[in-house]
Amino acid sequence: MSLGHLRPDTLKICERVHVRSGTLRGVSDTDVEAVLKRPQLLELLGAFQGADRQRRQAQQRCHAIRINADVAPRAMQVALAGKTGGRAIAICADVTSEADCRRAIETVVREFGGLHILFNNAGIIRRATVLETSEADWDRVLGVNVKSVFLLSRIAIPVMAAAGGGSIVNSASGWGLSAGPMAAAYCASKGAVVQLTRAMAIDHGAQNIRCNCVCAGDTETPMLLEEARQLHQSEQAFRTEAARRPLGRVGTVEEIARAALYLASDASKFTTGITLVVDGGGLA
Repeated sequence: MSLGHLRPDTLKICERVHVRSGTLRGVSDTDVEAVLKRPQLLELLGAFQGADRQRRQAQQRCHAIRINADVAPRAMQVALAGKTGGRAIAICADVTSEADCRRAIETVVREFGGLHILFNNAGIIRRATVLETSEADWDRVLGVNVKSVFLLSRIAIPVMAAAGGGSIVNSASGWGLSAGPMAAAYCASKGAVVQLTRAMAIDHGAQNIRCNCVCAGDTETPMLLEEARQLHQSEQAFRTEAARRPLGRVGTVEEIARAALYLASDASKFTTGITLVVDGGGLA
């Protein structure tokens, strides 16, 4: 079934509280729109619902919380509120710090009374072999990419369980399923996210908490260009190489958004423990 043709009542997501963690890879400061922005939740909701009036109603009911360490909270909060049309807050936090993660979730509960969706999207990459990876870089990549998922999920799950359930969506990667060159720490971290997602799905299904992950392929974001820089390649050459897949191009943030939105919404309410690959056929 095409997400683009879902009925408005199929994506029962708007009256819930969403938390999204992550750096601003692929998103400008003024582009932060909602919890699923790497990618855009509300723009996609409007596209799915197919009518401006329905989109406005959805926006007015949406509560979005974004956790980020890269942008001033006030500026991000203004951007969120202005774009969503609903209520939004931004929290500046280090997602590798248990204290910061707990403070963030406690703020959500205090401000909105609960938590229904957690999108763990914080991520960084270091393009290097094991021999070229410093201990500090290893710890940083595993901390941001894996520990953040562990910390935020561990704190959020009891809150979700008390409310009758929820949905956790984790950003993994195609390289969490099939490794790539010169990205040892990144591949290890994304493989860990895949397995952690499956383990949480098994452990917390009885609490009506679904846990899934999106395994995206190369996507047009500043992170893609950062990889080119780390590998000392031209942007054009790197893009050309990244596009070598059956569909002949890299993905867009909106395409990854549709996958994340599907997993977050009731459209996938009988789906848990899966890895949803969105990579233009790269792993085919």
